[in-house]
Amino acid sequence: MAKNLKSSKELSELTGYELLKEEDLVDINSLGLLFKHKKTGARVAVITNDDDNKVFSIGFRTPPFNSTGVPHIIEHSVLCGSKKFPAKDPFIELTKGSLNTFLNAMTYPDKTMYPVASCNDKDFQNLIHVYLDAVFYPNIYQREEIFKQEGWHYELESEDGELKYNGVVYNEMKGAFSSPEQLLFRTIQNSLFPDNAYGVESGGDPKHIPELSYEEFLDFHKKYYHPSNSYIYLYGNMEVEEKLNWIDTEYLQHFDEKAIDSEIRYQHPFERINDVEMFYPLSENESTVNNTYLSYNMSIGTSLDKDLGMAMQILDYVLLSAPGAPLKQALLDAGIGKDVFSSYDNNIFQPTFSIIAKNAELEQKELFASLIRTTLEQLVRDGLDEKSIKAAINYYEFKYREADFGQFPKGLMYGIQMLSSWLYDDNRPFTLLNANKVFQFLKDKIGTDYYTKLIVDYLLNNDHISLVTLKPQAGLSARREEELREKLANYKAGFTQEEINKIIEDTKHLKEYQEEPSSKEDVEKIPMLSREDIGEKAQPIYNDEIVIDGIPLTHHNVFTNGIAYMRLIFDLSGVPKELIPYTGLLSTVLGYIDTEHYSFLELANEINIHTGGITSDVAAYGKKGSPLEYLPAFQIDVKVLYDEMDNAFDLLKEIISFTNLDDEKRLLEIISEVKSRLQMRINSAGHIAAVNRATSYFSESARFNEECSGISYLKFIEKIEKNYKEEVADLIKKLQDLMIYIFRKENLIISFTSDEEGLKTLTGKLLPFVEQLKKEPIEAKEDHFELRRLNEGFKTSSQVQYVARTGNFIKAGYQYTGALEVLKVIMSYDYLWNNIRVKGGAYGCMCGFSNISGNGYFTSYRDPNIKETNDIYEKAYEYVKNFTADERDMTKYIIGTISGIDTPRTPRIKGNTSMAAYLTGMTMEDIQKQRDEIINVTMEDIRELSDIIRAIVDEGNICVIGNEKKIEENRDLFIEIKTLS
Repeated sequence: MAKNLKSSKELSELTGYELLKEEDLVDINSLGLLFKHKKTGARVAVITNDDDNKVFSIGFRTPPFNSTGVPHIIEHSVLCGSKKFPAKDPFIELTKGSLNTFLNAMTYPDKTMYPVASCNDKDFQNLIHVYLDAVFYPNIYQREEIFKQEGWHYELESEDGELKYNGVVYNEMKGAFSSPEQLLFRTIQNSLFPDNAYGVESGGDPKHIPELSYEEFLDFHKKYYHPSNSYIYLYGNMEVEEKLNWIDTEYLQHFDEKAIDSEIRYQHPFERINDVEMFYPLSENESTVNNTYLSYNMSIGTSLDKDLGMAMQILDYVLLSAPGAPLKQALLDAGIGKDVFSSYDNNIFQPTFSIIAKNAELEQKELFASLIRTTLEQLVRDGLDEKSIKAAINYYEFKYREADFGQFPKGLMYGIQMLSSWLYDDNRPFTLLNANKVFQFLKDKIGTDYYTKLIVDYLLNNDHISLVTLKPQAGLSARREEELREKLANYKAGFTQEEINKIIEDTKHLKEYQEEPSSKEDVEKIPMLSREDIGEKAQPIYNDEIVIDGIPLTHHNVFTNGIAYMRLIFDLSGVPKELIPYTGLLSTVLGYIDTEHYSFLELANEINIHTGGITSDVAAYGKKGSPLEYLPAFQIDVKVLYDEMDNAFDLLKEIISFTNLDDEKRLLEIISEVKSRLQMRINSAGHIAAVNRATSYFSESARFNEECSGISYLKFIEKIEKNYKEEVADLIKKLQDLMIYIFRKENLIISFTSDEEGLKTLTGKLLPFVEQLKKEPIEAKEDHFELRRLNEGFKTSSQVQYVARTGNFIKAGYQYTGALEVLKVIMSYDYLWNNIRVKGGAYGCMCGFSNISGNGYFTSYRDPNIKETNDIYEKAYEYVKNFTADERDMTKYIIGTISGIDTPRTPRIKGNTSMAAYLTGMTMEDIQKQRDEIINVTMEDIRELSDIIRAIVDEGNICVIGNEKKIEENRDLFIEIKTLS
């Protein structure tokens, strides 16, 4: 039975540790304990409370000494087998067969973390055991193949073949360095810290990864992966004494204390601004005009100053992040960039603050820097908007109190946050967790010169500054790829026959190693649960249809700690199809443009002072069992404390009834920003964009999403921006028409998540709001999109690909079964993983099967291949038809499937999940039936799904986003080849 520790006095037998500190973490209702392991000096922090979603993490301070990516490659590699768990991929075995709520590892610029989480005590212990063995006793010393697979290796199939580099991290970082934003942020950090660990790339620069030797790789692990350099973290409701004694007995006591120099050196300020210019690639057909990034960057104190850290986040909002923020607006008004955004990063020892102008020009660089300074000087003279400061504080305080991290456990996020102080001061793990006093301190400083003095001290009178310019160069990727080919060809030409034979033999040996499965004996050493450990009941949905003031709504009765989550869903079925792309734009415009009574800055301030946020988006809800039917919806989400409900409705009324849509200048600013953010999103999540695009060839709901948020929407936005003078009058008219089409009483569906007390706050407020909705007569249309298979290859400057294949199994005459959820785990972590990631070198691969529409997909992420990956999709049918697994394997797959379904849900997610079930027609009986089918699935059930896989693949829908040369080389796969942007 888990135990919620109330005091360190209850720890009577912790002989292996010295208690250094006990701290009441009032804000998060927890007790914090800091220990030092006596024999090794390992640092141990415990946060004990009543949270059943327990978290363990072991981290190491791992400052890199070059850009070969050795910390990153080790992070991948230690999870590829260890002394007690020698199977080739324990990480994947755990993913397939654990009830974890989080399982991963992360490389940062100065640390590497290995966190796990689970609500099941037995599972939690298993995860800790495998992870500790992985970090302290990995198989990397016995198996050089691990280094080659996860890091890099030469690949040569035959004597007359092409010599290549391959490796999972190598391809992952080729993808990362293909994104201009990621390249920019990496360059910013390097530019501010040229003399310490932050001046090199911990993830690995693809140009330098092949410089890493196997010996240097092992030396890095020997130096840093020792208890004396470790940070061990436990969180949640558990037997703390038992856990710590077990960690000591099983692992820590087998080491002696060791002096390890892993200190993060302090970077001293510069004598002058560090001016850095770099190129980033565009595809051959992209224009370099208005495609430069300008970035003004400062180092701000240290992360140990918690007041300063939060104050800088407040300043970030006031100066740059709020709509209409003065520094952002000054740059936009001067025509410097079409999108201006900022970044405050306090996850490193010396936090950085960056002001970034995207879609700018090189010749604007001097004006950019000088305008930042003159605007800040003006703001110091005139003072800052106190309402903006209050709004910013309330915004961050609401987020802090809500502690809603979506799918990520709270304990995980607290653990990551702790290392922002603990990594740099052994005695300060809990510094950033008790924030209520900080918020009060910041509120007390409103009306003083505190905030303007921060501007003077840290933004104006700061010698630690860099100016980074990222310049576009069309065709740069292709030239670099060609240079690499020539370099490798020259290498090969210089090899002796013996050396060539050895590389061919090594290539063959690595593939044989990858193809050979771990022995049954080794796999069975990895601990796993039994089916009896799985709860039989599905997580409930909360849908009560009620009427308040004569208005129907769906209430989700859950405890929300005094926060109401309201979603206003407006049916878009009657909106003409030609207006659908405009609904996506409208969802961004609302709340981001002037209204009759507020400027857009004032409106943002009012929203953040009185609510936890008001946001809009567009969504499509399918209908259970139908590939054709769906509900297109415009959604407005509100988070609000119960006693602020009046203000929330006033603000909703202001947005819906009094928004001014005829501000041409502001609309253009929004459109330019939308284009910029869409490009960033598609670049970072090309696998999702490719799936959605390929699905839109045959699915109306996917086509709807594509028109509102996908590649089609990007093209739509680009066209408006390019021809804005000719388009603007028509644009304003269409947006105004949409307001009449959408915001009508007959279109409204209300979702409300709260307890009974929160529900009472709607009485007397709902009816007046609903009655003021539009009443003008309109002619609703119900037309359909014209669908056709395009099979597109979208060329980009990326060095890697995202390869998607999609289809629908309900159209082919098959029905959904819970066994498909198990197949998703089998495919994603066995067939696809082994063939696309392990052998192919892609960073990721996945698949999915909708229980609503019957849509299915396969996709890859940062993939060096196209044709080879598509071939693997096409052979998936054979794998499923011939699938074999014993009872242990089937149990493992079932447990892994339930793990993904049973992730703990926040109150907000409980409400949204319940409402989605309501709108799609999913009942509790359907959800329970799916769970029963998962728990009772057999090998034969999986085999019977082969026809579903064949039906999906046989539809022949493919979309690829990736390298322009690679797409041209695979032209026969496509009907159309286009440039993405």
